[in-house]
Amino acid sequence: MTTTRNLPRKRAYALSARPLSVMLAAALLLNSLPLQAATQPAPAGGEAPAKPEQLVSGGRTYGVTLKQLGAGTPMVIRGVEGSFSLPFDIRADEVVSSARLRLRYTYSPALLADLSHINVLVNGEVAASVPVPKESAGEPKETVVDLPSQLITQFNNLNVQLIGHYTMECEDPLHSSLWANVSNRSTLELTVTPLVLANDLSILPLPFFDRRDSRPLTLPFVFAAAPDNTTLEAAGILSSWFGALASYRGARFPTAVNQLPTKGNAILLTTGELRSGGLDLPAPSGPSVTLVPNPNDMYGKLLVLGGRDAKELKRAAQAVVTGSKALTGQRAVITQLAELEPRKPYDAPNWLRSDRPVKFGELVPPTSLNVSGFAPPTIPVDLRLPPDLFGWRESGIPLDLRYRYTPQQLSTSSTMTLGVNDQLVKSFPLPSIERLNGGEGLLAKLQTDSSIPVRAQMELPLQLMPPRSRLQFRYQYDYIKEGQCRDVIIDNVRGAIEPDSTIDISGFKHYIALPDLAVFHNSGFPFTRMADLSQTAIILPDSAGTAEYSAYLGVLGRLSESTGYPALNVTVARAEQVSGLADKDLLVIASGDNQPLLKQWSSQLPVSLAEGGRRFSLSDWVYQAWNWVVPNPREDTGKARNSLSFTTDGASVVFAGFESPLRSGRSVVAISATRPEGLAEAVDALIGEDRTEFIQGSVSVVRGKQVDSLVSGPTYYVGSLGFFKTIQWYAARQPWILLLLAVFGIALLGLLVYIALRARAARRLNA
Repeated sequence: MTTTRNLPRKRAYALSARPLSVMLAAALLLNSLPLQAATQPAPAGGEAPAKPEQLVSGGRTYGVTLKQLGAGTPMVIRGVEGSFSLPFDIRADEVVSSARLRLRYTYSPALLADLSHINVLVNGEVAASVPVPKESAGEPKETVVDLPSQLITQFNNLNVQLIGHYTMECEDPLHSSLWANVSNRSTLELTVTPLVLANDLSILPLPFFDRRDSRPLTLPFVFAAAPDNTTLEAAGILSSWFGALASYRGARFPTAVNQLPTKGNAILLTTGELRSGGLDLPAPSGPSVTLVPNPNDMYGKLLVLGGRDAKELKRAAQAVVTGSKALTGQRAVITQLAELEPRKPYDAPNWLRSDRPVKFGELVPPTSLNVSGFAPPTIPVDLRLPPDLFGWRESGIPLDLRYRYTPQQLSTSSTMTLGVNDQLVKSFPLPSIERLNGGEGLLAKLQTDSSIPVRAQMELPLQLMPPRSRLQFRYQYDYIKEGQCRDVIIDNVRGAIEPDSTIDISGFKHYIALPDLAVFHNSGFPFTRMADLSQTAIILPDSAGTAEYSAYLGVLGRLSESTGYPALNVTVARAEQVSGLADKDLLVIASGDNQPLLKQWSSQLPVSLAEGGRRFSLSDWVYQAWNWVVPNPREDTGKARNSLSFTTDGASVVFAGFESPLRSGRSVVAISATRPEGLAEAVDALIGEDRTEFIQGSVSVVRGKQVDSLVSGPTYYVGSLGFFKTIQWYAARQPWILLLLAVFGIALLGLLVYIALRARAARRLNA
């Protein structure tokens, strides 16, 4: 059954860049005004959110957009039988009772209504055929398609197929009039009924995280009593593990003390017996992990970590994240846990290795490197590079590319293009058999293998490669027309990127100018330099509450999303303990006026937060006319020239980066909210959902979904270049050093000549 209605045409909106002065003025002005309501009517044709989750009798209903399922852009379907496919999965603890697709689409006015239609398929079976009437062609439409629930399993494919014809006579199967556009704002709406899973630790990380669920992860943490630092370290190990598992989804961890959630799953940490709230658990006899039902929800589960003290609690957390696959039964007591080998810098599982060339087969499944068809989809290879790669005077990142293609008998412009983040880097021709001269060697090769191997060695410009980059390989083959009524599409062309292709960053030094909150936002740097956060300390307020605990767990989840590794060795401390942490990078969390370090270090901070007031330190780097001297135009080596103070009753969050007052070369990132509840906005900003602007510079002010950033304060450097590279770098930054070296060299040469002449004169006198 389908229903159809017209949609308004989409409007175009342009975003303009704002200069720093305007950005700063806006930040100060808006902070002095009361906050306006965040909910406003969406513009016609604008981005529509997926249907919010709703509770229904015996289950719940939720919606996910095709964009959330992986369609980054609207999908254009071309040809007589064009199609696209998207995977969608169902949680292991749910079964689908009903489903429907709210399809937003537009189709060509040239399609013949009697012969053309759009098919919606689930797992290869047709769920509905949508007609394409002539009177509404070329206009945005919305159709609701009911999907048979019996076709939906845990792992599924949603396919939309265009059957298109534009004439009753002979037609070109790739004619330009054969098209349909499906919006990635189309929504898949599912009603699911929960299932009761077994109380068996072998199902971990289920049901707390299910990789089949594409929605953001929200997992409550409950402390049986007010947590100490070691208990918080145990909780941080778990939240970072779940944050790494959640990956692109994002993860949030609301916290509570001695209060179980009324619904759903949660993590519970305790160092004593639990005889209240419907729980009946004896006092732990050692590090233990127990999976029990949530007494408030028959479908919910509690993962209870216990120990006789906080150290045993931390040991139990380490056992869960490193050995969950070995745990079985409802309860496990950890009797022995082997120590893991210490991590090395830049060895995060998600990061591109810095010590050797890396094969593409290590980065993506080899099967994803193969495509077929005349215009197949792009082959993506996602990369996460260390953000401190130093590319000054380096030619580029070596790429040893090996690929294969099916040569056509005749073609003139078949190509394979290489792009980085939607920017073209190079185009490789795919010569036809005719252009390859069709020699006996070639023919013999094609008899055993229909594709031709090619190898190309090149270098990728480092400036095109941010920490999160995507290599994009796209094959495009000529379609040779045979003539009237003779054109038939034969799907016999293939393309492949060989898994043995390599990319190599081992020749680059690690050196970066800080503070730069962009690398903290994108990669968690410098904290993630060690994947287990062994050189990181989180400084919480002495009077920390659930808001600070939630922010701490959320930030750790975001850092481990970058590394792909849990924070097994993170340190949690309070302000009075910071003097013993000079060898660590510090992440300071504060709300209101509860963090004494922000007062103690106020002279080093580019921005200071007090109860109801703020102070910004302003430098004059934007007025300097000699930026050609400094290779990094964002660099500012001078101290602040002025400061600006103001008060506000609005809620906001400030991210500030600066060099550690305890030791040079170490970093501090402070996350401070005017109110405790504002720290949730800090986690949202780090996850980066629904934001067109991101955290960057040395100071960023976050108000709801708006982020304003600026550069303020002196620059410091982290990393090492080696002796000769350091001399070259500093000489390039300061031309007077070159002059000094030249004068010194001339003086030394003159001295050597003088000594040689004196020695020669002495020999003459002696002769």
